[in-house]
Amino acid sequence: MASEHWKDKAEAQDFLAAESYLSLLVGPEAAFKLAKALRKQRSLKNHAAKDILRAANLPLLGPEDSEVAADLNKVKLGDRLSPVLLVQGEPLWVADGYHRICASYHLDEKTEVPCRIVTR
Repeated sequence: MASEHWKDKAEAQDFLAAESYLSLLVGPEAAFKLAKALRKQRSLKNHAAKDILRAANLPLLGPEDSEVAADLNKVKLGDRLSPVLLVQGEPLWVADGYHRICASYHLDEKTEVPCRIVTR
């Protein structure tokens, strides 16, 4: 499997998915503002998948999870995954990319995951 399996930029649908998820946490207006901030944030910070999961209090999904399996298959075929979108706070919110983080962990738990990060 490819060790470098990340794109340089997030895709438009990632921001829409992030906004949809965040609207469940903070309502539509605040979610729109956070998604807009994520779109504006151009720099990527790399973090280990295990650290992201710990900071977000999220369990590692197994490789049998359908979306994790799909991401693992993409990498196997040579496709690159979008960077993940995070909202910093206590706990960390994975606005988009939970399954990609888990897939990356299964490829190599030491691999750094590229993240766009904004604060609440």
